[in-house]
Amino acid sequence: MELIDSHAHITCDQLYDRIDEVINNAVEAKVARILVVCTDFVSYERALQLHHDKITFDLALGFHPCDLNEFNEESYERFEQILKDGKLVALGEIGLDYHWDTVQREVQKEGFIRQLKLADAYKLPVIIHMRDATQDTLDILAEHANTKFLLHCFSASKEVAQVIMKMGGYISFAGPITFKNAKGLQEVPQVCDMNRILVETDCPYLAPHPYRGKQNEVKYVTSTFSKVASLLEIEELELEKTMKDTYLNFIGQ
Repeated sequence: MELIDSHAHITCDQLYDRIDEVINNAVEAKVARILVVCTDFVSYERALQLHHDKITFDLALGFHPCDLNEFNEESYERFEQILKDGKLVALGEIGLDYHWDTVQREVQKEGFIRQLKLADAYKLPVIIHMRDATQDTLDILAEHANTKFLLHCFSASKEVAQVIMKMGGYISFAGPITFKNAKGLQEVPQVCDMNRILVETDCPYLAPHPYRGKQNEVKYVTSTFSKVASLLEIEELELEKTMKDTYLNFIGQ
């Protein structure tokens, strides 16, 4: 088995202090590829230094909606220089988060749209963060997303998932789909195109069952993957191959 963690923050402060252990654990769990999602320039610079003979590290960078107050025009200029360097496979995570009242909604919308336009300019797929902002997120994607987009750590209803499928989007499932109280979320994979679903850890957050409450890390993607395979009633080897193809299609490789 060679799994892909399609969304991991392994260069955040919480995990970077033990990055070698995290990577070695991932290798032992037979994870072959990680999309390292960076939400600031420090985590991105760390990601550039990652290397292991048995794991491929892909890089994404974006300004998270909850952090937009920390970035200015100089930040966007630096971001665009990084985009020109051509080392990113995706832009994100970007989007809307109305759960935390830290950034005004209009500021979030402006930052979201601005980054979608950057993704279009540099022909990169986008990773979307959507929390308590479903309709606004879908409306902005419908109007401004001109490249492939992925709703990461999906937690909405199967009806929303069907809308995303009709829009041509991708969905990634994280630890919450394994939770015992996630009956509604567990109905979502069956209404999705199997060629447009992925799994992730979103580590260091949201460790899957039976590790819930622990600090999440890449090795735990195996639990989420197995749960999705079970929900789809498909052999794990078949799903592994399908997800590899899906991931490569999403990042354009």
